[in-house]
Amino acid sequence: MNDKDKILLVEDDPEIARILMDHLRREGFAVTWASSGLESWEDFRKGQYHLVLLDLMLPEMDGFTVCKHIRLTSDVPVLIMSARTQEESKLKGLGLGADDYITKPFSLAELTARIEAHLNRYRRYQGGQSNSVLQQYNDGLMIHPLNQQVKLHDVELQLTGKEGALLMLLASHPNRAFTKTEIYEHVWGQPAEGSSGTVTVHIKSLRAKLGDEPHQPRWIQTVWGSGYRFIGERIK
Repeated sequence: MNDKDKILLVEDDPEIARILMDHLRREGFAVTWASSGLESWEDFRKGQYHLVLLDLMLPEMDGFTVCKHIRLTSDVPVLIMSARTQEESKLKGLGLGADDYITKPFSLAELTARIEAHLNRYRRYQGGQSNSVLQQYNDGLMIHPLNQQVKLHDVELQLTGKEGALLMLLASHPNRAFTKTEIYEHVWGQPAEGSSGTVTVHIKSLRAKLGDEPHQPRWIQTVWGSGYRFIGERIK
């Protein structure tokens, strides 16, 4: 186990969180604690973590939703820990992309063993990935996710942080239709109530900078009554 491994612990019960943090830090992990779903998503977006320990019953945003948003942008291992024993909850969590599901109460030794197993697999997976992250699409669009850089015909576009995050989200999942609610929760990290206008305004601005016509889109297509999808053809 690498003492640099960083774990995001998402648990709303302070006593349970304290016990887990004390144990994991003794094991050599660096631990960040988030006590709500929204706080955990904000922490995840700002930091770099090797594994997420995720409770399901959370205030502001439940664990299922947090897991869904993490999976849209990252392959980091997600280990759900929950008092829910129903098979339906386990299947839903695993279906959203969680790597494991451990039922409370559990032993700290078992938790550590599962964490180390997932970290070892994740390191092997990362080692097999290509170092090239430049994504090239039709009509001269280039996206460099690592540098958060977007170019059109070799000219860098001056996108705002939200415009860039919006494009990265859509382009990372080509042809997947995202609702305005999903987009707002993921990019803004807040509850989406009454937010559809905000998403619409940012899409309009992003399209203007890309020179993408809504009625003849090359990259961002409107899904009427739902939201948007990325339809760009990747060439490299």
